[in-house]
Amino acid sequence: MNDGYELHEVCYAYDGVRAVDDFTITLPRGKFYGIVGPNGCGKTTLLDILIGSRNPDTGTVRFAGRVMHEYSRRELARQVALVPQDFAIGFAFTVEEVVLMGRHPYISRFASPSAEDWRIVEDAMDTIGIRHFTTRYVNELSGGEKQRVVVARALAQDTPVLLFDEATSNLDVRYTLHIFNVVRRLVNDEGKTVIAVIQNLNLAAAYCDEILFMKGGRLLKHGPVSRVMKPSTIKEVFEVESEMRMDSYSGSLQVSFRYRSS
Repeated sequence: MNDGYELHEVCYAYDGVRAVDDFTITLPRGKFYGIVGPNGCGKTTLLDILIGSRNPDTGTVRFAGRVMHEYSRRELARQVALVPQDFAIGFAFTVEEVVLMGRHPYISRFASPSAEDWRIVEDAMDTIGIRHFTTRYVNELSGGEKQRVVVARALAQDTPVLLFDEATSNLDVRYTLHIFNVVRRLVNDEGKTVIAVIQNLNLAAAYCDEILFMKGGRLLKHGPVSRVMKPSTIKEVFEVESEMRMDSYSGSLQVSFRYRSS
């Protein structure tokens, strides 16, 4: 039995337009998966299906051998955490309070956080490097600072699966690399699964084990970076020319682009 995800002929449509179209794939646990593709190709909708916030119109989604709708919301929240692209909150919560929200699936109603809950929260803030603004209000933070808080909240949720929806789009290069290094270590050292929507193909090539190329809601290519990150695939998906090379400085495959307007 696969202990990760199994999607079979999954479709989801908005107003009759399929955002995810006939999607079939198996994603075993313990790998870093990158989802790439042009804007509007269905990447975020796919993550919504993987976290259980959207049910497919047709097809089946299984996680750890069970159909997704068999899980309660609390059960799923102990298995899968999401770092969204945009995080909006209408109340003046402190950074510490927002990170503590990641522990809610483990805290009984009307109960207080345990010493272990607080330890996990502090570890998550230390890992992301935000302990120094623990008591600041989230609605007073910059977009990049706020995004790091949301990543810490997901780490505090302590799930075997982490989903990232362009989670570093508001971050500078230093903090982007820091977060990618953190999640790469979680995959390597703890066997966690990371599934990330990534716009930057060079980041995807440097950090991911496998890449899913999407276009028009469909899965065009899927496999190890070295096998699917090809100029022909990039041309088909993004309609740009590219060249691949192994970069000695980063130690990873890197892509150079050239766009010619017709």
